[in-house]
Amino acid sequence: MDQSKTAVVIVAAGRGERAGQSAEGPKQYRRIGGRPVLQWTVEAFLRFPMFQHIVVLIHPDDVDRARDCLASYGDRVRLVEGSITRQASVLKGLEALREAAPHVVLVHDGVRPFVSERVIASVLDAVTERGGAIPSVPVTDTIKRMGDRGLIANTVDRRELFAAQTPQGFPFGLILGAHEAAVQQTALSFTDDASLFEWLGHPVALVPGEIGNVKLTLAEDIVAADNKLKGTSGMIDVRTGNGYDVHQLVEGDHVTLCGVRIPHDQSLLGHSDADVGLHALTDALLATCGAGDIGTHFPPSDPQWKGAASTLFLQHAVEIVRAKGGRVCNVDITLIAEAPKVGPHRAAMVACISEVTGLDNERVSIKATTNEMLGFIGRREGIAAIATASVVYGEAEERS
Repeated sequence: MDQSKTAVVIVAAGRGERAGQSAEGPKQYRRIGGRPVLQWTVEAFLRFPMFQHIVVLIHPDDVDRARDCLASYGDRVRLVEGSITRQASVLKGLEALREAAPHVVLVHDGVRPFVSERVIASVLDAVTERGGAIPSVPVTDTIKRMGDRGLIANTVDRRELFAAQTPQGFPFGLILGAHEAAVQQTALSFTDDASLFEWLGHPVALVPGEIGNVKLTLAEDIVAADNKLKGTSGMIDVRTGNGYDVHQLVEGDHVTLCGVRIPHDQSLLGHSDADVGLHALTDALLATCGAGDIGTHFPPSDPQWKGAASTLFLQHAVEIVRAKGGRVCNVDITLIAEAPKVGPHRAAMVACISEVTGLDNERVSIKATTNEMLGFIGRREGIAAIATASVVYGEAEERS
């Protein structure tokens, strides 16, 4: 089929009542990714230079809103007031193209903003002189037919069932004639243009659609579309931070590790309580939101932190993460020391960190290992710690 003269009719005259009320207007004008849905839809077709005529069907009450939305696209996009039903609106759009007389016309839902170039091209390629084409996806759910009293009458074989999408492509003259013929049959109502085309006996080919070519129907569809374009849907914003700390061992009678005072024949040297475990974890949490390190917030030169409990540092890091919309999911600390034994104190360490972070005990992991008597740790000159924290960001903003 000659594609040198092609046109598009975009149906955007509905009121979108199932999507609820919004100050932005019907769903085709609601913002996703910072722009109205209809802009995303129209731009999908503007990428194809052969579409010199793009008719957008609008509701009479939305004229000003539509002009503000689409004015920047110039003469390629023409606004036409639709009618009471989708079928009647499409006829008005086709009639607006009569003078241009395109060879092929595509009819597309204004609230399918994610239609891909591949789907559009596949539909165009499948249209023939006498036949139309539509994108479709196989039905994956089990389908039941309901009988009397709300009971299942039977289960439908889904192997031959496909869900229709748009754009739907047709030879212009034939689809215009089909719509004109349907006007005379007031008792008939068609849910898409392919079914109307089929009504007159014209063949319609199925080409592969895409699951992502969704029609935005409900309010949650619009939220999901917005998240997708913002990059917060399909990929959850999970960030992982790492921290490392080491302190020298000197003469003493205890060490503080992961918030627990442990009797020992040495002590850790530091400006605060020198808790390498909590210091490493504090750095790991700060790393998930680019908030510097423990020295940025608690400089050793500041006398107010002399001998301070490192739980204060950890609490501060948790508060920073939460203020930036983060939720701590789990933490993992590895203590590297020849002594003391960590095992007898692990439960108390977990309880301490759980209290400060708000995590369940099962989300706090504390492990210990020796350095096999190698290096400064092996010579019992110091203790080191490595910490990892996982934080999900953006949830607080989405809930607000």
